[in-house]
Amino acid sequence: MSEKGRVKIRSRLRKLLRPAKPRTMTGPNAAAGGTARGSKVELEKVLGITAAGNNALTCNPQNGLLAYPAGCVVVLLNPRKNKEAHIFNSSRKTITTLAFSPDGKYLVTGESGHMPAVRVWDVSDRLQVSALQEHKFGVACVAFSPNGKYIVSVGYEHDMMVNVWNWKKNVVVAANKVSSKVTAVSFSDDSSYFVTAGNRHVKFWYLDHDKTSKGQSTAALQGRPARLKSLMNNVFCDVACGRGRHASSTFCVTSSGQLCVFNERILGKWVELQTSRATCLSVTEDFIFCGCSDGTVRVFSPVSLSFLYPLPRPHSLRTDIDQMRDPSQLFSCTAESQCPDTVAVTCDPANHCLSCVYKDHSVYVWDIRDLNRPGKVYSALHHSSSVWSLEVYTDGAAEGERLLPPGSFLSCSADNTIRLWNGHGALRRNILSNDLKKVIYVDDDISSLPDTNNITNAEKAGPPEGQQTDQIRTGIRALRVSPDGRHLASGDFEGILRIHDLTHMEEIFSFEAHESEILCLEYFKPEKGLQLLATASRDRRIHILDAGRDYTVVQTLQDHSSSINAVRFAANEGKLWLISCGADKNICFYTAQKTREGLLFTLTHSVVSKISLSDMEVDLNRKCAAVGCKDRNIRIFDISNGKEQKSYKGSQGDDGSIIKVHIDPSGLYIATSCSDKNISIFDFFSGECVATMFGHSEIITGLKFSSDCKYLITVSGDSCIFVWRLSPELTVRMRQRLADLKPRSSVPHRQNAPQQRAVKLGNANEEEGGEAGQACPYMETAGCAKETETSVNADGGESTSGGRLIRWPRMEDDSVMVKSMFDLRLEEEEEEEEEEEEVETPPPFNSSLRRRRTVGVEPQFQRNREETQSTLSLQVASGLGGKRSINHFLSSRSLDGEEPVLFPDQWEDRVNLERSLFQQKEAWSSPAAAAAGGREGKPGRPAGDEPLSEEQSSFELEEEEDEEKEGRRPDARDVRHARADPPVSGKRLHGRPRP
Repeated sequence: MSEKGRVKIRSRLRKLLRPAKPRTMTGPNAAAGGTARGSKVELEKVLGITAAGNNALTCNPQNGLLAYPAGCVVVLLNPRKNKEAHIFNSSRKTITTLAFSPDGKYLVTGESGHMPAVRVWDVSDRLQVSALQEHKFGVACVAFSPNGKYIVSVGYEHDMMVNVWNWKKNVVVAANKVSSKVTAVSFSDDSSYFVTAGNRHVKFWYLDHDKTSKGQSTAALQGRPARLKSLMNNVFCDVACGRGRHASSTFCVTSSGQLCVFNERILGKWVELQTSRATCLSVTEDFIFCGCSDGTVRVFSPVSLSFLYPLPRPHSLRTDIDQMRDPSQLFSCTAESQCPDTVAVTCDPANHCLSCVYKDHSVYVWDIRDLNRPGKVYSALHHSSSVWSLEVYTDGAAEGERLLPPGSFLSCSADNTIRLWNGHGALRRNILSNDLKKVIYVDDDISSLPDTNNITNAEKAGPPEGQQTDQIRTGIRALRVSPDGRHLASGDFEGILRIHDLTHMEEIFSFEAHESEILCLEYFKPEKGLQLLATASRDRRIHILDAGRDYTVVQTLQDHSSSINAVRFAANEGKLWLISCGADKNICFYTAQKTREGLLFTLTHSVVSKISLSDMEVDLNRKCAAVGCKDRNIRIFDISNGKEQKSYKGSQGDDGSIIKVHIDPSGLYIATSCSDKNISIFDFFSGECVATMFGHSEIITGLKFSSDCKYLITVSGDSCIFVWRLSPELTVRMRQRLADLKPRSSVPHRQNAPQQRAVKLGNANEEEGGEAGQACPYMETAGCAKETETSVNADGGESTSGGRLIRWPRMEDDSVMVKSMFDLRLEEEEEEEEEEEEVETPPPFNSSLRRRRTVGVEPQFQRNREETQSTLSLQVASGLGGKRSINHFLSSRSLDGEEPVLFPDQWEDRVNLERSLFQQKEAWSSPAAAAAGGREGKPGRPAGDEPLSEEQSSFELEEEEDEEKEGRRPDARDVRHARADPPVSGKRLHGRPRP
C-alpha cells in the first residue's frame, strides 16, 4: 500500500475515533423541525393562535419579529413580509407563555402539563439551549431581566412558586412562594426588582445581587406587597414597569377597567378607562397602550395618565370579509358594531408597530408611526375554537367548471363557521386575511365566534399532560364536498344536515337528519347515474340520500349498536359497496341491488373485531379498506369477503390510539393521527414509517393530502391548522404513480374519482344463475380500471370504441409526468415566480344570490333551518418553502411591496370620544406631593415639560385620603384641561357627572 493510502486511512480512523461535538439542544428531535425522520415533511404554514393573554405575545426588540404560541409550536412571524419560522417544543407540551431577551437572540417559553419546563431557545438556529424544571403543574408567565442575566418564572395557582433563574448557569438563584394567582410579571428597567400582578395581588420582589451572583445556593426571594388602597378588591390582569424617564413607575390595569400607576409600591393615581373590561397593556417610554373589551385599544401618557389617542377597532363579528376590500370599510365601525375583545397587545417602538390579539383569535399589526393616522400592516383571521373536520376541494368535471381555485380546502369548527382557505392567491385580495377566502356563518348567534375559554389567565391555555380539554359540543362536526365540486355537505352536533351550493356559497337544504351529532359524511357519484350521500351519526343510524333528487331518503341502515365513526362507498367487480365501522368493534359490508322500489343496500357480511375502530379509508383500487384501530394498528380488509389481509403499526409511539387515517391521491401512502398528538406517514403497501411529525397540543381531528400531492394538512382541537410541505421525493413518487395509472390520452387524476367504468347492479328479483340484469348506468371509481380503446375525433375530443364519449376528470395541475426531482424543483420555482406577479382575478362571488328550497322527505327530515349568511375573502399568502435560516425573513422590507393600510384623516371611530370623559383619581401622601401632583404635562406631549393652567385642562382630578400617612383629607381640587387635539375614536363614552 502506498504512503498516500496509509495517510488517508489514518485520517479516516481519526475522524471515526474523534468524540462527537456536544449539541446545544437537550430534547430529542429538538432541531428536526417537528419531524422525527429527516426532511421528509416540513411545517410551512400555521393558521391559528393559542395565545390566551398578554404573557403569550411578545415582539423582538431588535428586528420586530412577532412570536406567539400555536399549540406546541412557537410561530415567529415577520408581519411586513408575511413569512413564518417555527420552533417546536420537543416535550410536546402546550406552550403557555413566552418572552424575548433584550438583545433579541433568545426566546424563553413556559409550558403546561406534569413537570413543565422553562426553556430557552436560540432564535437564529431555533434550538433549545437550556431548560429548567422547577415547577410542578404549569408556568403562567416568564420574563427576561433587562440585563439579560436572569429569567423569572411564575407557576400556576396550585404551583405557587416564583423562581429567579440564572439561565446561562442553569441554576435557580432565588425563589419564594406566592399566595395568590398571578397572571403577569414585569422586570424593572435596572433589573433590581420585578413586579407580579394577579387576583387582588400586586407585589414587588427585590433581588440581592450579592447573593444571586455567587450562585452557591438558592436564596430566599424578598417580596413586599403594594399599597392598593381602594383598589384592593380588584383583579390586576396585567402589569408593566416604566421605561426610560419613567423607570420608577409601575403601571397596572384591572379587569374592571382602571389604569393605575404605582410609585415605590404606593398607589399614586388611576384613571377610568370607560370600558366594561380591561385585559392587557404595553408600556413604552412615551405611551401606554391599554387593551379593552369590544376591540378597543386606548393610548395614554405615562406622565399624567392623560388620554392621548384611540386606536381603531378590528373587524366586527360576522363581518362579510368578501366585501372588505376598501380601507374605509374597516375604519367605519358603528357604535352598534360588536367587535371581539382585545386579549393581548405588545409594542415595537423601534419599528413603530403595535401587535394585537383579539378574542376571536385574529391577529392585527398596526402602524403607529403617526398616532393621528395609524395604519394596518398585517392581519389574519383564524378559527376561535376546536376544528373538527377538514375537506380538500377537488376539481369539477372540466377546467372551465372549477368553482374554487386550486389548492383550496375547507374546515369547520365549534365556532359555528365553515371556512375556505387558499394560499395560492388565485382570487382577489381583501384587507383582512391573506389565507382566508370565505366564511360561512351557520347561524345568527355571535356568542360562539369569540373564544369563550380565552381569558387573560394563561392557565387556561392548555390542560394537564395526558388530559384533553372539555370540548364544547357545538358547531359543525363533519364536512364533505361532492365529487363534482358543486355541493358542500355539513353536519353539526345537533344532527342537522346542511347543503351549501359552492357556486354562490349559499345554503340550499337544511333538515334534521339525526338525533345526535353527525360523525361522518360520504358522497358517491359516478360520472353518470346515481348520486348518493351517506350520513353516519352517534345515534347508530346510517341514512342514504339521493343527491340528484333534492337529497331525498333512499334507505336507513341500523346494524350498529354504537356510534358509527366512518362510512365509505366503493365500487368494484360490478358491485356497489357501502362499508361502515364504529365503536361497537363491528365492520359492516353492504351491497347495492336494484329492486322495484329502487336501490336497496343489504348486509352481505360483517366482521367483529376485538378492539374499537376509529376511522376507515378505501384504497385506490376500491378493493381494500384500511381501518384505524384503538390498539394503534392499521388493518387492511378485503371488501369482497371481509377477511383481514394484513396489519401493521399505525403509530410509532407506545401510548394512545389512532384517531384518523387518510390515503393520499396516488394510494402509495397513508397518514395517521394518534391521540398522543403525533402524525405519521406510512408506506401503504409495506407499512414502513416514512415520517413522524408533532406540533398540535390537542388531538388531531382531521388530516388530508392536497390534491397536488405537495402538502399534508392537519386540524386539531387546539383551533389550529397546520400545512406541512412534503419532500420532493414523496411528491414525485405520488405523481409518477398517478401518471402510470392513467390512460395515455387522459388528463391527471382527480382525488375522489381516479378512473371510471360502468358497473352492473344485479336485480334482486332475478334467480341465481339466470341472465345478467339490465345494465344500470352507475359508474365505478377504480384505480386499476381496464384500459379503454380511445380515439381522437375530428373535433379533438376523445371517443371510445363503443361510440360513447368519456370525460376524464381533470386536476388543477397539468404537470403530472414528472421525470425527476429536478423537474419538480423547477416547477416549484416557476410557481413562486408566478405568485409574485399580479394575477388577473375573476369576478367576485355574488353572495346576494340565494337559492333555498324545502326538502320533501320523510317527517324526521322536515325541520327547516334559518337561512345562513356567507362571506367571501380573497387574498394572496406567502409562506416559507422548506427549512431556511431565520435571517431569511428578518428584513423589514416587504417582498410584495405592500404599503400599510392607512386610516383616513377622519373616520367614524374618532368622532365623539372626548378626553374629559376619562376621569383621573389621585391619592396624595402629603400636601407637598399634592401640590407637586397638580403639575401635569400637556395631553399631547408624552414628556410634559411645560405646566398647564387650569384653563388648559380637561380632566377632573379627585384627591383621596391616604390614611396611612395623613390623618386629614386634603381639599379636593377640580382641574380642567382644554382640549388641544381633534375628537377621537370609539363609541360615545359617558364619564361621571362633575360634582
